[in-house]
Amino acid sequence: MTDLTRRQALLLTLASGLPLVGGSSRSLAATQKVSVALDWTVNTNHIGLFVARDKGFYREAGLAADILPYSDTGAGTLVANRVADFGINGTISLFTQRTAGADLKAVYAVVQAETGRVVFNAARSEIKSPRDLDGLTYGGFGSAWENALISTIIRHDGGKGKFETVTLGTSAYEALANGSVDFTLEVATWEGVEAELKGVKQRSFVYADYGVPDEHTTLISSSEAYLQANPALASAFVQATRRGYQFAVDHPEEAAALLIAANKDALTNPSLIEASLKVLINGHYLRAENGAIGTMDPVKMGAIGGYLFTAGILRDADGKVLTQRPDFARYFANSYLG
Repeated sequence: MTDLTRRQALLLTLASGLPLVGGSSRSLAATQKVSVALDWTVNTNHIGLFVARDKGFYREAGLAADILPYSDTGAGTLVANRVADFGINGTISLFTQRTAGADLKAVYAVVQAETGRVVFNAARSEIKSPRDLDGLTYGGFGSAWENALISTIIRHDGGKGKFETVTLGTSAYEALANGSVDFTLEVATWEGVEAELKGVKQRSFVYADYGVPDEHTTLISSSEAYLQANPALASAFVQATRRGYQFAVDHPEEAAALLIAANKDALTNPSLIEASLKVLINGHYLRAENGAIGTMDPVKMGAIGGYLFTAGILRDADGKVLTQRPDFARYFANSYLG
């Protein structure tokens, strides 16, 4: 549900105050191509990529960035198979793909905290807490972790964690609105904002309030192979990307206009873009309350990884549930941020 690239380190450092990593990017070729795959149709989670490209931040870093549109093949798969150099993906997809053998490593946290939530129609007065979801029908999206997630939330509230699932994909939101399903999951900073703009009345449960660790919902990942072969280029890209997201936080109106202008056919509702970006900023999703932008919290990464391991969601390349907890610290690196 929730569904990229960059530049020249010396100029970046002078312009944004970011430190150099691994020496000056003067060592990069005059212009090097990098590609980044989107995880979903264009939305405000991607804004820093388009800002960095269209404000010239990537160009200043000596990079020509190609932002690949969302396709039926997930961004993680494209990166692991070297079709794309970088890709947007979620923490859960990173962990599940990596434990199954995919060559993936996260280098940037787009979103600093969980944006997902369990939602249901506000008129359902009988639903007072997650235990009341027992026996109801969930409109799902077909991923392996959904049932474990919802069961955890219900059981944490004293319920049995038993419910019916109908896999609907994005049609779940229409099904929720017409009463065909009782609850679903949504991204508060996108579908939640859209529902509010439409006047749809909803109530929700936040995962972290009911036993599910907080997470960086959205990441940018590359492959170990690419990072080892292109350390200076990767650093330039990541730092330029951070500069794009920093600009979006500090100059939301201009950033929103850039995103819309770059995606006129896909983004036909400027009010949604502007409202979503406001929530991302005011909710400290793009920049944490401690000021962090792009940084992955090792404690947070370890906690969600441990939850997935304990829940039996992580499987090896043969499809067998992992019996030994992985070293999740190897799944990500903050070093490319500088």
